[in-house]
Amino acid sequence: MKTVLFLCVANSARSQMAQGLAKHYFGSKINAFSAGSEPSGKVNPLAVQAMRDAGIDISSYTSKSVYQFDLSKMDLVITLCAEEVCPAVSGKFKRLHWPIEDPAGPNTLGAFIKARDLVLQKLMDEFSQDS
Repeated sequence: MKTVLFLCVANSARSQMAQGLAKHYFGSKINAFSAGSEPSGKVNPLAVQAMRDAGIDISSYTSKSVYQFDLSKMDLVITLCAEEVCPAVSGKFKRLHWPIEDPAGPNTLGAFIKARDLVLQKLMDEFSQDS
């Protein structure tokens, strides 16, 4: 099982949705976590709603700092920043970058649904073929 960390700045939307989607669709293949370099302290309610609309409950998730994790245990770190500066972390893990616009900018449910669907497509592209 791969250990994957989804990383952004605030850990309030994109990385939280990625964690929830990864657990829902690939929970038997991926041990998924999320974190931020400057955690906001809470998950954006619109992210929770967008995920609820997809049948996934992330209402119990909390915003966490990347420094709470032992990065030496990670197999893969995926950054989800687009317009903001992504956190830089070092380690021997594989790195992927998925530039997804921060839905908190427009702060509409539609923006969060769009981000959720983009994350899901990238997850499917990356992990569907894994055995």
